[in-house]
This record gives sequence, structure tokens and C-alpha cells, in this order.
Amino acid sequence: MLRQSLGALHVIAPLPGLHDISEDVESWVREQSIGDGLLTLFCRHTSASLLIQENAAPAARRDLEAYFARIAPEDRSLYTHNDEGSDDMPAHLRAALTSTQLSIPVRGRRTALGTWQGIYLFEHRREPSRREIALHLVGE
Repeated sequence: MLRQSLGALHVIAPLPGLHDISEDVESWVREQSIGDGLLTLFCRHTSASLLIQENAAPAARRDLEAYFARIAPEDRSLYTHNDEGSDDMPAHLRAALTSTQLSIPVRGRRTALGTWQGIYLFEHRREPSRREIALHLVGE
């Protein structure tokens, strides 16, 4: 019989960039009574996103952060929406270009990520932010 579990992770992102939340997600999955199924993560914000990305080479994360800074730069002259500062609209653009939702298979109470994959909150704002990630696990 299929069962489901709902939960939330609260992440404080002190700086912009990629923040590894893999262990927090793994810990939550292990605590559930579901061994095999599908985990959905949903970022409840419009200026942050979620990524599955390289977890071994810090240079890969730095390159990703630099790339998004180039394609959605902080430049007030480029945007009309600057209600919360010069990083406001670039944060929305970066979130639109990435994902706010991830689906990850679960096997044996563990996420079925690849060897070099990690789960990241991608914070797009400069001010420290408290972010909520909704979790939904369905399976048996």
C-alpha cells in the first residue's frame, strides 16, 4: 500500500550561491517509514531555487554561480523591478532559469542520487535569507 509523508526543511542561506542541503534531505528521508518511492522537494520562494549538481569539485559550483551572475547581472539600468534592491530582479531571473522543484527516486530509505550528485539550495539574494523547502515522499 502506498503511503506518503510531508515535511519541510528550513535553510538559512547566509550568502548567495549554492548551499548543499543533501544531508538534511537524506536525514529526513531516513526518518520516514517509506523505503522506496519518489521524493519531491519544492522551494517556496521566487528568489531561490533548487539544483542537483556536482558535489565533489567546488570549482564547478563557483563556475555555475559566476555563469548566472553574467547572464542575470545586478544592474538597475536593465530592469524596472527593483523593489527590494539591485539583486531583486536578477534573483527572480536566476530562479526562473533553474528549478523550484525536484523529483528524486528513493530506494532503501536513501535518495538514489548519482555518485557525484548533491542537492543544493541556490540562493540568489545577497541578504541572509531563511528559506523553506517543502518535502513530499510517496511510496511503500
